[in-house]
Amino acid sequence: MRLETKLALFNALSKLLLVLVGVLIVTPIVQRVAVAHTDQRLHEKKLEVLALVQRDGLDAFVRAERSEIYADYNLLKQEYISITPLDQGPGAPTERVFEERRQVDNEVEDFRILSSVVPAQRAGGRAFRLEIGSSLGTLELLTHTLRQLALWVLVAVALLTVLSDVAFAHYLLGPLRELTVRKLRGIRQPSEFSFAPIATGTTDFRRLDDGLNALMRQIQSAFEKEREFMSNVSHELLTPVSILQSRFENMLQDSTLPEQHARQVVESQHTLYRLRNTVRTLLLIANIENEQYLRDEVVSLSQTVADVAEELDDRRQQRDLALAVDLAPDHVLPRANATLLHTLLRNLLANAIKYNHMGGTIRIAGRPTPAGGYALRVEDTGPGIAAEHLPQLFDRFRRFSAPGPGAPEGYGLGLPIAQTIAAFHGATLRAESVLGQGTAFVVEFGPAAAVAE
Repeated sequence: MRLETKLALFNALSKLLLVLVGVLIVTPIVQRVAVAHTDQRLHEKKLEVLALVQRDGLDAFVRAERSEIYADYNLLKQEYISITPLDQGPGAPTERVFEERRQVDNEVEDFRILSSVVPAQRAGGRAFRLEIGSSLGTLELLTHTLRQLALWVLVAVALLTVLSDVAFAHYLLGPLRELTVRKLRGIRQPSEFSFAPIATGTTDFRRLDDGLNALMRQIQSAFEKEREFMSNVSHELLTPVSILQSRFENMLQDSTLPEQHARQVVESQHTLYRLRNTVRTLLLIANIENEQYLRDEVVSLSQTVADVAEELDDRRQQRDLALAVDLAPDHVLPRANATLLHTLLRNLLANAIKYNHMGGTIRIAGRPTPAGGYALRVEDTGPGIAAEHLPQLFDRFRRFSAPGPGAPEGYGLGLPIAQTIAAFHGATLRAESVLGQGTAFVVEFGPAAAVAE
């Protein structure tokens, strides 16, 4: 998972946790706010009533001679005001707020009540008790409305912060994305690496870029030295090998050479022949990696497979192997090297013959890939390769199974040559194998080549 995705998930989960904690905290806070708001409204109404009493007098609300209680309710019984005359009020006003069930007409409602004793001085010479009540249903409605509003605001703020965090992380990690995508992705060899510095003001990314550039320069220098060494050594070895080969041939033409010595010379010739092939193979790899070959031919994979199959037909029939070729449709490489592609497919088919059971099957199949490229598979029914050996399968001079009966000897250079040729054509070569069932080598070409109609 990408670092940017991990940061986005962490931010989203942290905001979700914040929302959950907020849900637990919002309810009691909103309840307190709603109660405080209701109490404030009750006090405001109390001041309004007192102002009316001072203006109109207490007699405007109650009949003094009968000391009746004045009560007023709104239509929905959500609020009420009551004034009760007192014969003798206390010296100081008393006030309290409480909740109580009250009967209004034929209904019993829960009210939050502000009860206040108004002294005679403020009531025109006569004290009275003032009660102002607000229905708890109204309080619950206010609480519900405030809670919903608070939760929506909390969720909106969380979403906005998540989006802002994602956008900032995307911007902040832009240089790292440029390092992994522009500089490292698709690099098959050090010479393809771009040493252009990335645009960033972050010190850590700048140090990482500088360190990566320095490391790739060292790797590139080591690769160049290795290629130059291999090319020079291989080229220089061909001359003494050819001279020795000529001398051995001249020795065999000597009629006085004893038969025992002649057999030793012939065995030495076989060893020298294998050495010459190995040197030529290393030189071929060095020349391909140094791009000393041209890619200026239009090559049909179907025709190349047919030529390779015909060339190895005798060897295949010696082992009684069945061959099935299915390239539908054919694939044409507009810029390729026909000789190198022939060598690539010849090595893969030769391996399928060499490491197969007697009477087994070889299948060569080609199909377009979803990405617009083309995948060519060479499958055999041999003993297979253990999974732990697959990563080192394309290493030079490394072999993991013995050749079949009568197969020519090798030094583990066939697959490295095939991989080098595939990379030279912008393709990838990989192996798939199951022990006891066989091995498949897949050459996957990119989408640049055209498919023949």
